[in-house]
Amino acid sequence: MTMRFMVIVKASKDSEAGVMPSTELFEAMGRFNEEMIKAGVMQAGEGLHPTSRGARIKYTGSAPTVTRGPFTGDLAAGFWLIDTGSLDEAIGWIKRAPFVPGDEVEIRQIYAAEDFGETFTPALREQEERLRAEVAKRPG
Repeated sequence: MTMRFMVIVKASKDSEAGVMPSTELFEAMGRFNEEMIKAGVMQAGEGLHPTSRGARIKYTGSAPTVTRGPFTGDLAAGFWLIDTGSLDEAIGWIKRAPFVPGDEVEIRQIYAAEDFGETFTPALREQEERLRAEVAKRPG
């Protein structure tokens, strides 16, 4: 049985300023991603634009409140979605990623349907499976 993990790449001053990584870092990351794909580990992975190009929506009262970036605090600059046999295996993969000193990532397990117990009824499970199948049919 495998577990899915979201690997959250933390933002830095450079990523929030829109500074692009070097060609060498892009190449090294491409090789690392290719290795994870060939091993059947990587499901998705992308970089995120700075928070200055984003928004947050807070749900309070009768109408959601929208705040446009930039934001401060603990921010994300990218992610991977990986599938491994354990947290330790996920850690092993991500420790090999070609990051520069000072970079930081967070690894969080994604809930599986069975994690929710009885509150996730058979009808809800069926709906989730149907929606996942629909998403899988989409091109690209």
